[in-house]
Amino acid sequence: MLSNHLQNGMETAKLLWSRLPTSDAEGQDGVGIGHYKKTDGGTVESLDYEVIENYAYREEQALRGKLYMYYSVCVKWFFALLIGIGTGFAAVFINISVENFAGWKYSLTFNIIQKSYFAGCIIYILFNLALVLSSVYIITHFAPAAAGSGIPEIKGYLNGIDTHGILLFRTLVGKIFGSIGSVGGGLALGKEGPLVHTGACIASLLGQGGSTKYHLSSRWLQVFNSERDRRDLVTCGCAAGVAAAFRAPVGGVLFALEEVTSWWRSQLMWRVFFTSAIVAVVVRTAMGWCKSGKCGHFGSGGFIIWDVSDGQEDYSFMELLPMAVIGVIGGLLGALFNQLTLYITNWRRNYLHKKGNHIKIIEVCLISVITSIISFGLPLFRKCTPCPESDLNSGIECPRAPGMYGNYVNFYCSSKMEYNDLATIFFNTQDDAIRNLFSAKTIHEFSAQSLLTFLVMFYALAVVTFGTAVPAGQFVPGIMIGSTYGRLVGMFVVSFYKRLNIEEGTYALLGAASFLGGSMRMTVSLCVIMVEITNNLKLLPLIMLVLLISKAVGDAFNEGFYEEQARIRGIPLLESRPKYQMRSMTAKDACANQKVVYFPRVVKVSDIVSILRSNMHNGFPVIDHTRNGETLVIGLMLRSHLLVLLQSKVDFQHSPLPCDLRGGSLPIRHNLSEFVKPVSSKGISLEDIHLSRDDLEMYIDLAPFVNPSPYIVPEDMSLSKVYNLFRQLGLRHIFVVPRASRVIGMITRKDLLIEEHEHSGAVELQSTSQCFLAVLPMAQRKLPICEVRNMTKE
Repeated sequence: MLSNHLQNGMETAKLLWSRLPTSDAEGQDGVGIGHYKKTDGGTVESLDYEVIENYAYREEQALRGKLYMYYSVCVKWFFALLIGIGTGFAAVFINISVENFAGWKYSLTFNIIQKSYFAGCIIYILFNLALVLSSVYIITHFAPAAAGSGIPEIKGYLNGIDTHGILLFRTLVGKIFGSIGSVGGGLALGKEGPLVHTGACIASLLGQGGSTKYHLSSRWLQVFNSERDRRDLVTCGCAAGVAAAFRAPVGGVLFALEEVTSWWRSQLMWRVFFTSAIVAVVVRTAMGWCKSGKCGHFGSGGFIIWDVSDGQEDYSFMELLPMAVIGVIGGLLGALFNQLTLYITNWRRNYLHKKGNHIKIIEVCLISVITSIISFGLPLFRKCTPCPESDLNSGIECPRAPGMYGNYVNFYCSSKMEYNDLATIFFNTQDDAIRNLFSAKTIHEFSAQSLLTFLVMFYALAVVTFGTAVPAGQFVPGIMIGSTYGRLVGMFVVSFYKRLNIEEGTYALLGAASFLGGSMRMTVSLCVIMVEITNNLKLLPLIMLVLLISKAVGDAFNEGFYEEQARIRGIPLLESRPKYQMRSMTAKDACANQKVVYFPRVVKVSDIVSILRSNMHNGFPVIDHTRNGETLVIGLMLRSHLLVLLQSKVDFQHSPLPCDLRGGSLPIRHNLSEFVKPVSSKGISLEDIHLSRDDLEMYIDLAPFVNPSPYIVPEDMSLSKVYNLFRQLGLRHIFVVPRASRVIGMITRKDLLIEEHEHSGAVELQSTSQCFLAVLPMAQRKLPICEVRNMTKE
């Protein structure tokens, strides 16, 4: 019986009271409900996405009418507009900065190598080192949470897990300027993942009204006081980040739906779509402005869009086999990439990075020097190739200066009419190198030796670089790797089939899609992104084919890239499906070893402090006793709400008697915003609250502040069903209770439909069934007696 469980819980609480630690520093090592032990010793905390419908909430909702509802909807759409504009401007700033730094670097290097290649190499290494050093310094000394791509942390946040610091203002600043340094410095990483994190930070800051620490907050923006509304805004920010990174607004919407968010509805989709459209408009406007030459070295590079509309228009049935082989290669190399990064990241976090920030800085600088030497030095050992006969229709010139946009780079060649194919992809920005690999009408531009050399070296650099203390995305490096072996397969197909309409660039595109599918395990969103960034809808069936094959092959070895990284960061993600073993387990099995710690309705302040000090639970059942002596669970009380009550002290009372909530005369002494935990902040801690001896002898009636309608499941419900309920509703706590002994009614679909009368304006349920309570034991197996007026009930 429930009363027995609660009685055991009370005895456990009394035992804990008698063994209280003598100092505040003790007793905090245990990890209780809602906390998860991270691999680096820290903790992450669950989020309360459920609306706490306590007395204060219901009273405040009663004072609000339809006008406030319309106002709230308008504000949400206005925030979606601001998120799109802010993320678009952030993407424009990052892209222009990266392209200008790269342009200055290559221009300076090219001018120096006219006299000395050794001096040019030194300048190239130092330029990259300065940019990378600025990036790692920002991360280690200003914004540690801005390291990495940020997508695993954002995925965890939308899954219901809060990692400290990931959505702060300094994280946003560190992400923007750190990405400029790491990408502009030529490391084997991209800026697309950090842009997703940037959009999420912008959305979160708007949702909480700005940053109070840096005095950048506004009361006019402090509208949303629930984690659920903030979660919707962060979802818009994630979609905006993808739309800004790839100029793929539809792909951004599908990325948010498929990859990061765990909770979705149609109203949210409209706002996400609107945000992505705004980003597309902002980016398009910025590109038109930069075409006038006002953006320095931005030129025609910049924002990712690799137009292959002039590529292969048709394909034969025989080509499906090598395309399927590309999918298999992508699955194998993607799974291997995930496993290698997992091992190296785990070693780096457990051993290397624990030695301090100076080791992180040395590590990144060493990788920067190695990357610069490889990208500059390897093309020096490659023999140059004579330029092919010029084709006026292709619009491609040969040769070009190094670091300039276009194919056929003239680098360390004895003749002016020769080009270095390895420098075309190595000694170049990643965006331009991918554009060269995707290019059509450039058959036999690259040799197999150069492509293999680049594939091995860049693959190794990408594995080693990811996980360092800089903002790092894996979209563009994955496209680089995949397009390289895709072009290799394309060269084989061209030589084998000897058909003029086969383009090596088309196979490079399929290779890029296959590697991303094999590593990140995305399908629908990645397919749409690849179509949008290549501007060729005819390739859609082929992209779908390689994605399905690569994902299937990759799933046979390990999980997706973001899931693996989330696990190593200690983020307990709830995946879309429960484990198979949960089908044979019940809810009671999941909490069999737990001791329930609960509060009575009216509780002494000293008892609250004692329980909060003795454990780290974040949710507590609150019980009350009826006149018949029965024990009733009246609701759920959150730890954060208890801390607010202790800090304010306005609800303290001398009497241990409960207050009367039925009269509706209880004054509301709190604003609902007081109970909302700041974004990515620990909020109030028990050590911040100072209570006198007289305060500890006071009482608090918890009834006005509990959630009176928590989610409850019977003890024999299958754990897989509990899992689905927990994840789909975004819950943090579920009560497990013995099977109920009586039923007061039954709700079907018809009971949830509301109709409004045109003349009177009255609102009532379509179903007007009346159920009479039958208090019968379960053993009698008798149903409740109901009088049903609507015969269409299910």
